[in-house]
Amino acid sequence: MKSMVLREIRKAEEEPLVMEDLDTPEPSENQILIRITSSGVCRSNLHMIEGDWVQNGVPARLPIIPGHEVIGRVEKVGENVDYFRKGDLAGVQPLWTACGRCEYCLSGRENLCPNKQVTGETLDGGYSEYMLADARYAYRIPAGIDETRDAPLFCPGVTAYRAVKQARLGPAKEVFIFGVGGVGHLAIQFAKLSGARVTAVSTGERHRDLALRVGADDVIDPGRDYSGISKFSRAADRAIVFAPSQAAIDAALKTLKPGGRLVLGVFGGASSIPFVDEIEIVGSVIGTRKDMNEVLRLASTGKVRIEAERYRLDQANEVLLRLKRGQINGRAVLNP
Repeated sequence: MKSMVLREIRKAEEEPLVMEDLDTPEPSENQILIRITSSGVCRSNLHMIEGDWVQNGVPARLPIIPGHEVIGRVEKVGENVDYFRKGDLAGVQPLWTACGRCEYCLSGRENLCPNKQVTGETLDGGYSEYMLADARYAYRIPAGIDETRDAPLFCPGVTAYRAVKQARLGPAKEVFIFGVGGVGHLAIQFAKLSGARVTAVSTGERHRDLALRVGADDVIDPGRDYSGISKFSRAADRAIVFAPSQAAIDAALKTLKPGGRLVLGVFGGASSIPFVDEIEIVGSVIGTRKDMNEVLRLASTGKVRIEAERYRLDQANEVLLRLKRGQINGRAVLNP
């Protein structure tokens, strides 16, 4: 099988991935082999490939095949697999598997399992023609979903959905969403389904157009240093941050009313919080199997849609560089 392999940490400008012809793996117990039809390219893939998260143990090993949002056709099934048959459409999200025994797994929070395996970070992922998946953590794809385009439902989709749930929105709420990219353009759509008024915060005309196209009520360009956000002080009930910038987090805090809630979908923190305002800060990371199935149901009925640019598998290095330069509109998808 042809795969784009990361063998050493390198910058996107240095074409870090190498196309290799590898043996196609065989599924073992509880596993399925998927022939991939689409694999999304995530900014976290870029962070991993360039070594930004080495201190956090990501990637867990080298060489590795990146990619953690995947749709494909089941090619083979292993022992004890009764949920999938050859030819079924299946999807895989970053949560490749979890232990099933810890307090988090037993309380429906398997995304927090300390022993989880992460697609494309601890195990080989979707920048390939084939990949293995744990059938217990893979998903049947309902009608109405495009197998060649909609792989991003399995990372930005579930990530955005859980973050919006964490924000506790409703028809009377005003939410500011920082970052209009692969995750942000889906968060706007999920937030609109709650009835909230949505303001997108992003730089660049392309992102402004994307935000309005998917339903944002307003778009703010705060400038690269986010200084332009000051005029919106205490305007929001909720703020959700997907922009990978401490400046964005600091700006989001300033937009919140007393009693507001900040949801972080990126690394960062708050250096100073006025306790008298009773601001809440929560993190949000990927999503559970319940979250993922809810996303699929919404997408299958057309209530949310992916804005995606499609590329060949051998263009993965080009895509990573375009992503780094902010030249991807919505999400990029590789079609092996």
